Amino acid sequence: MKTPLPLVLLIQLCLLVSFVQAQQAPPVPKKNQKLIRGKAGSNLVYNILKNSNDSLVRALIEAPDRWGVQVMYTTIKKKGRRASQFTDHSFNLRPEQYFYPASTVKFPIAILALQRLRELAVPGLDRNSTFVTLKDRPEQTEVCNDPTAEDGRPTIAHYIKKILLVSDNDAYNRLYEWLGQDYINQTLHRLGYSGVEILHRLSLPLSTEENRYTNPVVFYDSSGRLLYSQAGAYALHQPSPATLKMGKGYISRGKLVEEPFDFSFKNRLPLPDLHHMVRQILFPASVPASRRFNLSEDDLFFLREYMSRLPSQSRFPAYDSTAVWDNYVKFLYYGSSTEKPDSDIRIYNKVGNAYGFLIDAACFEQVRTQKKFLLSGVVYCNSDEIFNDDRYEYDSIGYPFLRLLGRILYQQAMSSR
Repeated sequence: MKTPLPLVLLIQLCLLVSFVQAQQAPPVPKKNQKLIRGKAGSNLVYNILKNSNDSLVRALIEAPDRWGVQVMYTTIKKKGRRASQFTDHSFNLRPEQYFYPASTVKFPIAILALQRLRELAVPGLDRNSTFVTLKDRPEQTEVCNDPTAEDGRPTIAHYIKKILLVSDNDAYNRLYEWLGQDYINQTLHRLGYSGVEILHRLSLPLSTEENRYTNPVVFYDSSGRLLYSQAGAYALHQPSPATLKMGKGYISRGKLVEEPFDFSFKNRLPLPDLHHMVRQILFPASVPASRRFNLSEDDLFFLREYMSRLPSQSRFPAYDSTAVWDNYVKFLYYGSSTEKPDSDIRIYNKVGNAYGFLIDAACFEQVRTQKKFLLSGVVYCNSDEIFNDDRYEYDSIGYPFLRLLGRILYQQAMSSR
């Protein structure tokens, strides 16, 4: 058991710190590179799904636009022990068709938090350093301790664990508040993810303008010695212009507003970009060096470990299995089922769920044979086209479809040579 850093000391540190440094935004890329997608399969996914015995699967693939269905499936061939050939197949893939990415935006934020630590290169500063969030605006909040951590200290590592284990919103918000829109979007665009825009915190009633402000933060070592401080800042990033209005209406303050819901200043993360990020973390050598995230092997191991770890395998944080079961964030293959996971299947993934959209991007591994494949999918479960009315067909359409999609393509991948 580690010796906790006293809460009183943490609070004192929060109050005593003065900030003299402001984050410098990385240079704006001269030109965005296009993603290298790999060779696209023809109608493989459609042909596999249309032969399903399940009427729900057949119904959705025959009307994919109605249900916002998009699928990416990447087969992987090995040469010896090394993955050497990736072939992308897709169904109804429409990168220009907006869907709300929900919690899937937490995945690139977790990656960039580790990358940012490496770029800062401050002696003694790492993902296990004490990470204190302060405030310099009325709308902001502070974090000086984390009761879910073994020693009570908030850290980058612990926030990433919570993001990947159960998709924790507050953990994402704290990393967003440190990195800021400028660093996040310019870095992703420079790496070729030009369709991504990450513009706001999650589950907080903040305006578009307020989400431009980042919190002041400081990092300490375990003895309380200051390692790094960063002032609050205002983002200059201008998202690519878009008019993204959907549906027939939405509920606001308990009343129906009969006009399309405006997603124009909401987060954006197209499915091909999310799928490619998962591939990059699992198979970095398959991506050109100039396109890779700046991560160490230890960083990659850490991300993979918590992408695939189950909530019951975590002591800090610890989760109530009746509220957070092992398949809680494994939509592909399990849907919303609370059944015991298959011990021969390991799933490295990140899900999202909001406004009627269900998304999952995953790498599947058969433990016994170590065969792997990549699968990402999105489905839209809002047939009345009213947002915020809590009448989404998650249980009747979304979860069952993603469960079946994962199982059908798992069988396909494991049976192919």
